[in-house]
Amino acid sequence: MDNADPARPAPYLDIQHVSAAYGTTKVLDDVSLSVAKGELIALLGSSGCGKTTLLRSIAGFVTPTAGRITIDGRDITRLAPEARGTAMMFQSYALWPHLDVAANIGYGLRMRGWKKDAIAERVGEMLKLMQLDGYQKRSISQLSGGQKQRVALGRALAVDPSVLLLDEPMSNLDYKVRIELRHELRALQKRVGITAVYVTHDREEALTLADRIAVIDAGRIAQLGTPEEIFHRPASSFVAGFMGADNSLAVMRAGNGWTAAADSAAATTHAHFRGDCARLIESATATEAGSLLLDGVVAQRIYLGNGFRYRIRAGNDEVWVDDEASRAEGASVRIAVAPDVLLLFGPEHGSARQTNAPIAAQNH
Repeated sequence: MDNADPARPAPYLDIQHVSAAYGTTKVLDDVSLSVAKGELIALLGSSGCGKTTLLRSIAGFVTPTAGRITIDGRDITRLAPEARGTAMMFQSYALWPHLDVAANIGYGLRMRGWKKDAIAERVGEMLKLMQLDGYQKRSISQLSGGQKQRVALGRALAVDPSVLLLDEPMSNLDYKVRIELRHELRALQKRVGITAVYVTHDREEALTLADRIAVIDAGRIAQLGTPEEIFHRPASSFVAGFMGADNSLAVMRAGNGWTAAADSAAATTHAHFRGDCARLIESATATEAGSLLLDGVVAQRIYLGNGFRYRIRAGNDEVWVDDEASRAEGASVRIAVAPDVLLLFGPEHGSARQTNAPIAAQNH
Protein backbone atom coordinates (compact mmCIF):
# COMPACT_ATOMS: atom_id res chain seq x y z
CA MET A 1 0.00 0.00 0.00
CA ASP A 2 1.54 3.32 -1.06
CA ASN A 3 0.84 6.07 1.44
CA ALA A 4 2.84 8.83 -0.27
CA ASP A 5 1.31 12.28 0.10
CA PRO A 6 2.94 15.29 -1.59
CA ALA A 7 1.54 17.56 1.16
CA ARG A 8 3.31 15.59 3.92
CA PRO A 9 6.94 16.24 4.99
CA ALA A 10 9.65 13.88 3.77
CA PRO A 11 9.62 10.55 5.62
CA TYR A 12 12.01 10.07 8.52
CA LEU A 13 11.16 6.40 9.05
CA ASP A 14 10.43 4.84 5.67
CA ILE A 15 9.14 1.28 5.28
CA GLN A 16 8.86 0.17 1.67
CA HIS A 17 7.26 -3.08 0.45
CA VAL A 18 8.26 -5.07 3.53
CA SER A 19 7.24 -8.71 3.84
CA ALA A 20 8.09 -11.10 6.66
CA ALA A 21 7.39 -14.73 7.48
CA TYR A 22 7.77 -17.24 10.28
CA GLY A 23 8.75 -20.43 8.48
CA THR A 24 6.28 -20.85 5.64
CA THR A 25 3.68 -18.56 7.22
CA LYS A 26 3.65 -15.05 5.74
CA VAL A 27 3.00 -12.50 8.51
CA LEU A 28 3.65 -9.21 6.67
CA ASP A 29 2.59 -8.84 3.05
CA ASP A 30 4.13 -5.95 1.05
CA VAL A 31 3.71 -3.28 3.75
CA SER A 32 4.68 0.33 3.00
CA LEU A 33 4.50 3.08 5.61
CA SER A 34 6.22 6.47 5.91
CA VAL A 35 6.52 8.31 9.24
CA ALA A 36 7.49 11.97 9.50
CA LYS A 37 10.02 13.20 12.06
CA GLY A 38 8.27 13.89 15.37
CA GLU A 39 5.17 11.93 14.39
CA LEU A 40 3.55 9.17 16.46
CA ILE A 41 2.03 6.38 14.38
CA ALA A 42 -0.19 3.75 16.01
CA LEU A 43 -0.25 0.24 14.55
CA LEU A 44 -3.75 -0.95 15.43
CA GLY A 45 -5.09 -4.44 14.97
CA SER A 46 -6.21 -7.65 16.59
CA SER A 47 -3.90 -10.37 17.90
CA GLY A 48 -1.96 -12.09 15.11
CA CYS A 49 -2.53 -9.40 12.47
CA GLY A 50 1.19 -8.61 12.06
CA LYS A 51 1.48 -5.31 13.94
CA THR A 52 4.09 -6.53 16.45
CA THR A 53 6.06 -8.26 13.67
CA LEU A 54 6.21 -4.92 11.84
CA LEU A 55 7.47 -3.21 15.01
CA ARG A 56 10.07 -5.95 15.55
CA SER A 57 11.17 -5.58 11.92
CA ILE A 58 11.92 -1.91 12.60
CA ALA A 59 13.75 -2.85 15.83
CA GLY A 60 15.85 -5.54 14.13
CA PHE A 61 14.44 -8.58 15.93
CA VAL A 62 12.77 -9.82 12.72
CA THR A 63 14.55 -9.78 9.34
CA PRO A 64 12.20 -9.02 6.42
CA THR A 65 12.05 -11.49 3.54
CA ALA A 66 11.57 -8.55 1.17
CA GLY A 67 11.53 -4.77 1.25
CA ARG A 68 13.58 -1.98 2.77
CA ILE A 69 13.52 0.09 5.99
CA THR A 70 15.37 3.40 6.32
CA ILE A 71 15.71 5.96 9.12
CA ASP A 72 16.72 9.45 8.05
CA GLY A 73 17.89 8.01 4.73
CA ARG A 74 20.06 5.26 6.30
CA ASP A 75 19.22 1.69 5.31
CA ILE A 76 18.75 -0.32 8.54
CA THR A 77 16.96 -3.33 7.02
CA ARG A 78 19.63 -5.83 7.97
CA LEU A 79 21.53 -4.03 10.71
CA ALA A 80 21.77 -5.54 14.20
CA PRO A 81 19.27 -4.06 16.72
CA GLU A 82 22.00 -2.18 18.63
CA ALA A 83 23.25 -0.54 15.41
CA ARG A 84 19.91 1.03 14.43
CA GLY A 85 19.64 3.89 16.90
CA THR A 86 16.15 2.79 17.95
CA ALA A 87 14.86 2.03 21.45
CA MET A 88 12.08 -0.41 22.26
CA MET A 89 9.72 -0.36 25.22
CA PHE A 90 8.28 -3.82 25.82
CA GLN A 91 4.87 -4.85 27.13
CA SER A 92 6.53 -6.36 30.22
CA TYR A 93 8.84 -3.29 30.62
CA ALA A 94 11.83 -5.75 30.96
CA LEU A 95 13.25 -3.88 33.96
CA TRP A 96 16.14 -5.37 35.96
CA PRO A 97 14.71 -6.32 39.41
CA HIS A 98 18.16 -6.31 41.10
CA LEU A 99 18.89 -2.72 40.00
CA ASP A 100 17.39 0.46 41.45
CA VAL A 101 15.51 3.06 39.40
CA ALA A 102 18.58 5.11 38.49
CA ALA A 103 20.56 2.04 37.43
CA ASN A 104 17.69 0.82 35.25
CA ILE A 105 17.35 4.18 33.51
CA GLY A 106 21.12 4.39 32.95
CA TYR A 107 21.53 0.79 31.79
CA GLY A 108 21.59 1.55 28.06
CA LEU A 109 24.07 4.37 28.58
CA ARG A 110 26.48 2.06 30.42
CA MET A 111 26.21 -0.44 27.56
CA ARG A 112 27.20 2.38 25.19
CA GLY A 113 30.29 3.20 27.25
CA TRP A 114 29.19 6.54 28.70
CA LYS A 115 31.28 7.91 31.57
CA LYS A 116 29.86 7.83 35.09
CA ASP A 117 29.34 11.61 35.43
CA ALA A 118 27.60 11.84 32.05
CA ILE A 119 25.32 8.92 32.98
CA ALA A 120 24.39 10.55 36.30
CA GLU A 121 23.55 13.82 34.55
CA ARG A 122 21.42 12.11 31.89
CA VAL A 123 19.63 9.94 34.47
CA GLY A 124 18.84 13.08 36.47
CA GLU A 125 17.26 14.62 33.37
CA MET A 126 15.14 11.51 32.80
CA LEU A 127 14.02 11.37 36.46
CA LYS A 128 12.80 14.94 36.19
CA LEU A 129 11.15 14.36 32.80
CA MET A 130 9.38 11.22 34.07
CA GLN A 131 8.32 12.90 37.34
CA LEU A 132 10.40 10.42 39.34
CA ASP A 133 12.56 12.85 41.33
CA GLY A 134 13.50 11.21 44.62
CA TYR A 135 12.94 7.68 43.32
CA GLN A 136 16.45 7.03 42.02
CA LYS A 137 17.41 4.63 44.83
CA ARG A 138 14.01 2.90 44.92
CA SER A 139 13.87 -0.82 44.20
CA ILE A 140 11.79 -1.82 41.15
CA SER A 141 9.69 -4.06 43.41
CA GLN A 142 8.62 -0.98 45.40
CA LEU A 143 7.10 0.77 42.37
CA SER A 144 3.52 0.86 41.12
CA GLY A 145 2.67 -0.25 37.60
CA GLY A 146 2.55 3.36 36.39
CA GLN A 147 5.93 4.14 37.97
CA LYS A 148 7.49 1.07 36.34
CA GLN A 149 6.16 2.26 33.01
CA ARG A 150 7.82 5.66 33.55
CA VAL A 151 11.13 3.99 34.41
CA ALA A 152 10.98 1.87 31.25
CA LEU A 153 10.15 4.94 29.16
CA GLY A 154 12.95 6.93 30.80
CA ARG A 155 15.42 4.13 30.01
CA ALA A 156 14.29 4.13 26.36
CA LEU A 157 14.53 7.93 26.01
CA ALA A 158 17.85 8.21 27.88
CA VAL A 159 19.80 6.89 24.88
CA ASP A 160 18.25 9.58 22.65
CA PRO A 161 16.87 7.12 20.08
CA SER A 162 16.11 8.13 16.51
CA VAL A 163 12.81 6.21 16.74
CA LEU A 164 10.98 5.06 19.88
CA LEU A 165 9.17 1.72 19.49
CA LEU A 166 6.42 0.84 21.97
CA ASP A 167 4.84 -2.64 22.10
CA GLU A 168 1.51 -2.37 23.97
CA PRO A 169 3.22 -0.71 26.96
CA MET A 170 -0.02 -0.05 28.87
CA SER A 171 -1.80 -3.36 28.49
CA ASN A 172 -0.79 -4.55 31.98
CA LEU A 173 -2.02 -1.43 33.78
CA ASP A 174 -5.32 -0.78 35.52
CA TYR A 175 -7.86 1.16 33.43
CA LYS A 176 -7.63 4.38 35.49
CA VAL A 177 -3.82 4.37 35.32
CA ARG A 178 -3.91 3.69 31.57
CA ILE A 179 -6.15 6.72 31.00
CA GLU A 180 -3.83 9.00 32.99
CA LEU A 181 -0.66 7.71 31.35
CA ARG A 182 -2.05 8.00 27.82
CA HIS A 183 -2.34 11.74 28.22
CA GLU A 184 1.06 11.97 29.94
CA LEU A 185 2.74 9.97 27.18
CA ARG A 186 1.13 12.04 24.44
CA ALA A 187 2.15 15.32 26.07
CA LEU A 188 5.68 14.01 26.64
CA GLN A 189 6.06 12.77 23.06
CA LYS A 190 4.99 16.16 21.72
CA ARG A 191 7.27 18.01 24.13
CA VAL A 192 10.33 15.88 23.34
CA GLY A 193 9.46 15.73 19.63
CA ILE A 194 10.50 12.11 19.24
CA THR A 195 9.37 9.92 16.33
CA ALA A 196 7.42 6.96 17.68
CA VAL A 197 5.66 3.80 16.52
CA TYR A 198 3.09 2.48 19.00
CA VAL A 199 1.53 -1.00 18.79
CA THR A 200 -1.90 -1.51 20.35
CA HIS A 201 -5.08 -3.55 19.98
CA ASP A 202 -7.07 -0.85 21.83
CA ARG A 203 -8.79 1.55 19.42
CA GLU A 204 -9.41 4.13 22.18
CA GLU A 205 -5.70 4.14 22.97
CA ALA A 206 -4.83 4.63 19.29
CA LEU A 207 -7.35 7.45 18.88
CA THR A 208 -6.00 9.21 21.99
CA LEU A 209 -2.29 8.93 21.27
CA ALA A 210 -1.65 8.91 17.55
CA ASP A 211 -1.12 11.55 14.88
CA ARG A 212 -2.07 8.82 12.38
CA ILE A 213 -3.31 5.26 12.70
CA ALA A 214 -2.44 2.30 10.49
CA VAL A 215 -5.15 -0.35 10.87
CA ILE A 216 -3.56 -3.72 10.11
CA ASP A 217 -5.40 -6.83 9.00
CA ALA A 218 -3.80 -10.13 7.97
CA GLY A 219 -0.38 -8.61 7.40
CA ARG A 220 -1.49 -5.61 5.35
CA ILE A 221 -2.43 -2.02 6.09
CA ALA A 222 -6.20 -1.90 5.66
CA GLN A 223 -6.31 1.89 6.13
CA LEU A 224 -3.92 4.67 7.10
CA GLY A 225 -5.16 8.07 8.23
CA THR A 226 -5.73 10.52 11.06
CA PRO A 227 -7.84 9.35 14.01
CA GLU A 228 -10.77 11.39 12.68
CA GLU A 229 -10.49 9.84 9.21
CA ILE A 230 -10.25 6.29 10.51
CA PHE A 231 -13.15 6.73 12.94
CA HIS A 232 -15.58 8.67 10.75
CA ARG A 233 -14.58 7.55 7.26
CA PRO A 234 -13.48 3.91 7.40
CA ALA A 235 -12.35 2.63 4.00
CA SER A 236 -13.82 -0.86 4.37
CA SER A 237 -16.31 -2.97 6.27
CA PHE A 238 -13.42 -4.47 8.22
CA VAL A 239 -12.13 -1.08 9.41
CA ALA A 240 -15.68 0.11 10.22
CA GLY A 241 -16.27 -2.94 12.40
CA PHE A 242 -12.89 -2.72 14.10
CA MET A 243 -13.43 0.96 14.94
CA GLY A 244 -16.70 0.23 16.72
CA ALA A 245 -19.32 0.37 13.96
CA ASP A 246 -19.88 -3.34 14.48
CA ASN A 247 -23.59 -3.41 13.70
CA SER A 248 -23.69 -4.76 10.15
CA LEU A 249 -26.61 -5.76 7.98
CA ALA A 250 -27.59 -6.04 4.34
CA VAL A 251 -29.78 -3.13 3.19
CA MET A 252 -31.64 -1.95 0.13
CA ARG A 253 -33.09 1.33 -1.05
CA ALA A 254 -36.53 2.31 0.25
CA GLY A 255 -37.68 5.67 -1.09
CA ASN A 256 -35.15 8.25 0.04
CA GLY A 257 -33.71 5.95 2.72
CA TRP A 258 -32.73 2.36 3.44
CA THR A 259 -34.41 -0.76 4.76
CA ALA A 260 -33.12 -4.19 5.77
CA ALA A 261 -32.80 -6.50 2.76
CA ALA A 262 -35.11 -9.51 2.81
CA ASP A 263 -32.46 -11.59 1.04
CA SER A 264 -29.03 -10.73 2.46
CA ALA A 265 -27.27 -12.99 -0.07
CA ALA A 266 -28.67 -10.94 -2.95
CA ALA A 267 -28.05 -7.52 -1.35
CA THR A 268 -25.57 -5.19 -3.03
CA THR A 269 -25.10 -2.86 -0.04
CA HIS A 270 -24.09 -3.43 3.58
CA ALA A 271 -24.60 -0.85 6.33
CA HIS A 272 -22.46 -0.42 9.44
CA PHE A 273 -23.35 1.78 12.41
CA ARG A 274 -22.42 2.21 16.06
CA GLY A 275 -24.74 1.28 18.87
CA ASP A 276 -24.65 4.80 20.31
CA CYS A 277 -25.75 6.26 16.95
CA ALA A 278 -29.02 4.28 16.86
CA ARG A 279 -32.18 5.21 18.78
CA LEU A 280 -35.12 3.26 20.09
CA ILE A 281 -38.41 4.88 19.06
CA GLU A 282 -41.25 4.75 21.56
CA SER A 283 -44.07 4.13 19.09
CA ALA A 284 -44.01 0.91 17.09
CA THR A 285 -45.68 2.79 14.22
CA ALA A 286 -43.32 5.79 14.24
CA THR A 287 -41.39 6.66 11.09
CA GLU A 288 -38.56 9.09 10.39
CA ALA A 289 -37.77 10.42 6.93
CA GLY A 290 -34.70 8.79 5.43
CA SER A 291 -33.85 6.73 8.50
CA LEU A 292 -33.13 3.03 8.49
CA LEU A 293 -35.98 1.48 10.52
CA LEU A 294 -35.84 -1.97 12.07
CA ASP A 295 -38.47 -3.76 14.14
CA GLY A 296 -37.24 -6.25 16.68
CA VAL A 297 -37.33 -7.76 20.15
CA VAL A 298 -35.00 -7.09 23.08
CA ALA A 299 -32.96 -10.30 23.45
CA GLN A 300 -30.53 -9.03 26.11
CA ARG A 301 -30.20 -6.02 28.40
CA ILE A 302 -26.90 -4.85 29.94
CA TYR A 303 -26.74 -2.02 32.48
CA LEU A 304 -23.89 0.47 31.79
CA GLY A 305 -24.40 2.92 34.66
CA ASN A 306 -25.47 5.85 32.49
CA GLY A 307 -27.91 3.79 30.47
CA PHE A 308 -28.40 0.37 28.91
CA ARG A 309 -26.98 -1.64 26.04
CA TYR A 310 -29.53 -3.80 24.26
CA ARG A 311 -29.02 -6.76 21.95
CA ILE A 312 -32.01 -6.65 19.67
CA ARG A 313 -33.08 -9.46 17.39
CA ALA A 314 -34.49 -7.98 14.18
CA GLY A 315 -35.51 -10.74 11.81
CA ASN A 316 -32.34 -12.66 10.93
CA ASP A 317 -30.12 -9.84 12.21
CA GLU A 318 -28.88 -8.94 15.68
CA VAL A 319 -28.19 -5.29 16.49
CA TRP A 320 -26.65 -3.60 19.55
CA VAL A 321 -28.21 -0.29 20.62
CA ASP A 322 -27.31 2.02 23.53
CA ASP A 323 -30.29 3.76 25.12
CA GLU A 324 -31.00 5.55 28.41
CA ALA A 325 -34.48 4.13 28.95
CA SER A 326 -35.04 0.78 30.68
CA ARG A 327 -36.79 -1.86 28.60
CA ALA A 328 -37.52 -5.44 29.55
CA GLU A 329 -36.10 -8.41 27.72
CA GLY A 330 -38.73 -9.66 25.30
CA ALA A 331 -40.15 -6.17 24.66
CA SER A 332 -40.95 -5.17 21.07
CA VAL A 333 -38.99 -2.14 19.87
CA ARG A 334 -38.36 -0.08 16.74
CA ILE A 335 -34.82 1.03 15.93
CA ALA A 336 -34.11 4.21 13.97
CA VAL A 337 -30.70 4.96 12.45
CA ALA A 338 -30.34 8.39 10.81
CA PRO A 339 -28.94 8.34 7.25
CA ASP A 340 -25.98 10.58 8.10
CA VAL A 341 -24.53 8.03 10.55
CA LEU A 342 -24.80 5.01 8.25
CA LEU A 343 -21.55 3.72 6.78
CA LEU A 344 -22.49 2.07 3.49
CA PHE A 345 -20.29 -0.35 1.58
CA GLY A 346 -20.53 -2.37 -1.62
CA PRO A 347 -20.91 -6.17 -1.68
CA GLU A 348 -18.53 -8.29 0.36
CA HIS A 349 -16.34 -10.80 -1.49
CA GLY A 350 -14.70 -13.44 0.67
CA SER A 351 -12.10 -12.59 3.29
CA ALA A 352 -11.99 -9.48 5.47
CA ARG A 353 -8.66 -8.56 3.86
CA GLN A 354 -10.46 -7.26 0.83
CA THR A 355 -11.44 -3.63 1.14
CA ASN A 356 -14.56 -2.25 -0.51
CA ALA A 357 -14.76 1.43 -1.33
CA PRO A 358 -17.56 3.05 0.68
CA ILE A 359 -20.68 4.17 -1.15
CA ALA A 360 -21.11 6.82 1.51
CA ALA A 361 -19.30 7.35 4.79
CA GLN A 362 -20.46 10.59 6.33
CA ASN A 363 -19.44 12.34 9.55
CA HIS A 364 -21.70 12.30 12.55
